[in-house]
Amino acid sequence: MRDHACCYFLQPHREDELLRIEEQDGKVINWNGARVFGVLAMSRAIGDRYLRPWIIPVPEISFTTRTDEDECLIIASDGLWDVMSNNEVGELARQILRHRRWYAAAGEATAAQTVADSLTEIAVGRNSSDNISVIVVDLKSKKKQRNT
Repeated sequence: MRDHACCYFLQPHREDELLRIEEQDGKVINWNGARVFGVLAMSRAIGDRYLRPWIIPVPEISFTTRTDEDECLIIASDGLWDVMSNNEVGELARQILRHRRWYAAAGEATAAQTVADSLTEIAVGRNSSDNISVIVVDLKSKKKQRNT
C-alpha cells in the first residue's frame, strides 16, 4: 500500500466526467457533494439504470506495477470511502495485517477478513449512509512474511 493509493470510483465533478455527463444533457448537482442529478455520487456504476445515459457501466482502467512493498488490495464501495480517507484505510489495514499474519490462531478469520470486517464496522460506526462492501486481498503470504 503506497501513500499515494487512491479511490478509483469516478466522481461526477471530475472535469472529463462532468463534460461527458453534460454532453448527454445531464446535470451534476452539489448536494452533500457532487452528484449526478443530485442522486448518485459517482459517474460510473453497474446498477442505477434509471440514470442512464449519464451513469455508464464502462470502467476506467489503469495499470500499476506492483512492488514488494505492496501489502494488500482493498476494493470497497463508496460507503467506506465516504467516511474514511485512503490514508486511514491504508494505515488500519497495514496494522491489522502485520499483527494478524504473525499471531493468527488456527480456526480464526484470516488477516484479510479481519481487515474487511474492521473497516466495515468503522464505516457503520461513523454512520455511513451508503452501501458498505469491503474486499481485502492479502498480497503477502504468511510464510513469505515470516521469512522477511
